[in-house]
Amino acid sequence: MFDQRIVKELVLSSLVADSYSLGAHWIYDEKQLEQIDFDWNELNAPKAIWHKGKVAGDFTHIGDQAFWLYQYLQNKESFDVLEYIEFWKNKMDIYNGYIDGATRETLENINDEKTPTGSSSTDLSVIGRIAPLLLVSKTKEEFLSNVETLVSSTHNSKEAIVASRFFAILLLEVLEGKVIEEAILELKDKFDTKIQSFIYSGVASKTDDTFEAIRGFGPACDISGGFEGVIHLLCKYDNLKDMLVCNARAGGDSSSRAMVSTMIFMAQPDKSLNQIPSSWLNIKATIA
Repeated sequence: MFDQRIVKELVLSSLVADSYSLGAHWIYDEKQLEQIDFDWNELNAPKAIWHKGKVAGDFTHIGDQAFWLYQYLQNKESFDVLEYIEFWKNKMDIYNGYIDGATRETLENINDEKTPTGSSSTDLSVIGRIAPLLLVSKTKEEFLSNVETLVSSTHNSKEAIVASRFFAILLLEVLEGKVIEEAILELKDKFDTKIQSFIYSGVASKTDDTFEAIRGFGPACDISGGFEGVIHLLCKYDNLKDMLVCNARAGGDSSSRAMVSTMIFMAQPDKSLNQIPSSWLNIKATIA
């Protein structure tokens, strides 16, 4: 069984990363990003119309779904995906936040009684939700199995399943004390050429300006672009705040990149919640 305290810190830090990202999330216009009128050192209310009604300290729809998974797994001994999907659907039925394409398609599949329920989405976002599964995984193998089951329940594409396995293994390696960049490079030969190209590009960009690197890879929601962006962030930064601020300034789907990279970053044995500015912990949720 994984250390529950550490797991909860990983979940909390990834949710903080999402909440911090809310302010500039899904803003793509470079001039707007440069001129945005808020303090990059604090949590901010969203500027994008997609998050209308949310305030500073809230989560994006991505963080909301990660928090729901954490809530669902409280006091569970294992991950029952059918029970979870029912829980998730009940949440979505009354949700007033943004409903993304993967969610819409998954809900349609559920209503049409299709099996599997997962959409064909290749969005990166689902990978940022995997940390809570450590709470109910007794072994590495069970964790990897739970990750695939979770991901395929809403994002049933080869791209999402393969990418999630990469980051799940990387998370385990870093929890065991491996240096992030070394672990990334050691894993590359265990994956297909597409993942290898993402890794090469991401690692090679570590000395580049983050804004330019992420804009070059593509700042949108897809795994292609987002994967390289995460690798860039993990290989470039040794300070969580700097990483999250520079990531947010690059715009686009900053939340997905932030959640995945923060989860891995905070798995390092020498990192703690002290890495997070105290004011950023004023999120609208409690991790018991």
